[in-house]
Amino acid sequence: MKEIEIAEALRRENENFRKLEEEHKMLKETLAEIDKKKYHTADEEIERKKIQKQKLKVKDSLAAFISDYKKNSK
Repeated sequence: MKEIEIAEALRRENENFRKLEEEHKMLKETLAEIDKKKYHTADEEIERKKIQKQKLKVKDSLAAFISDYKKNSK
């Protein structure tokens, strides 16, 4: 089973996966808004880095869900 198919199955079956995907989407949109500015204040840059780290953590969690699904579906 391909990762995209696994992700679709998890969206249907797992509320936590759906919530993580939504959080990832929101973080991505927030970063896009911040990145629209040509220059950032020091506080904005700190916030940007914090959001990037959160986004990466969520992405890792999504990947773990997919990996676990692969292991358990064999």
